[in-house]
Amino acid sequence: MSRAIVFPGQGSQAVGMGRELAEAFPIARQVFEEVDEALKQKLSQIMWEGPADDLTLTENAQPALMAVSLAVIRVLEQQGGWKLAEQAAFVAGHSLGEYSALAAAGTFTLADTARLLKVRGQAMQKAVPVGQGAMAALLGAEFEQAKEIAALAAQGDVCEAANDNASGQVVISGSKAAIDRAIAIAAEKGLKRAMLLPVSAPFHCALMQPAADAMAEALAGVEMNNPVVPVVANVLASAVQDAAEIRKLLVAQVTGTVRWRESVLYMKSQGVDNLVETGAGKVLAGLVKRIDKEVSAISLNTPADIEAFLKG
Repeated sequence: MSRAIVFPGQGSQAVGMGRELAEAFPIARQVFEEVDEALKQKLSQIMWEGPADDLTLTENAQPALMAVSLAVIRVLEQQGGWKLAEQAAFVAGHSLGEYSALAAAGTFTLADTARLLKVRGQAMQKAVPVGQGAMAALLGAEFEQAKEIAALAAQGDVCEAANDNASGQVVISGSKAAIDRAIAIAAEKGLKRAMLLPVSAPFHCALMQPAADAMAEALAGVEMNNPVVPVVANVLASAVQDAAEIRKLLVAQVTGTVRWRESVLYMKSQGVDNLVETGAGKVLAGLVKRIDKEVSAISLNTPADIEAFLKG
């Protein structure tokens, strides 16, 4: 069996996430304490006690999701004697999850990853005034069809395919007016459903250029190592292992399409038949079933999940 470790993105957060891990494993608690210290913020308190609105804020959700993913990885390393390079052919993450993957693979320190994601969350939030941008899920659309709808809807505004999550699940992003037009066009074309997403900014489109500039500056000031395992980059849907190239790709990722469907198919083409989702929620494991039924997937986010996995 060839395995890849994958890391969830925004939307997987929920109040209470990571708390069981912190209570069961001192090494997990250390991860949350280190992230709190790096950010000079009691992020763990927001994660475990809420309020949900505070956790959902992009600048909190991004480092919080990374922290839970890294807590799972540290527990696997300590409890299971795990070495990532021996256990995984690839790592990959959905949007912010790519930073979690890189932290797990040793490209960034935990503290640097937390700070980078704080900057990324704040910069993405500030890039577009609230209410001027939007995102919508086009359910039943294939990627090429979603791109065509976005192009028709643009009419001089920004409207682009942001996330190619799975067959029949593509997300578009852009100016609110263009996204509204795209929803109407999708209905005319008989798509199963097109719906606005409850997000605070239009991620992964050209409107995020100010955030990409902010990340270029932030990444330039951080030490980066080559990952111990190849990382399947969102914008390439193929593997990279050179820190300098990864730095450029992380900047491109802010405005670029998250090519998740293609990333999973790429890993399968390289012999991967099992994905292990580490961190909050079960979104990525669910998407795998829609992308390719020959690839199995499990999610690890509780002590019981980890115990069962290490026994298996």
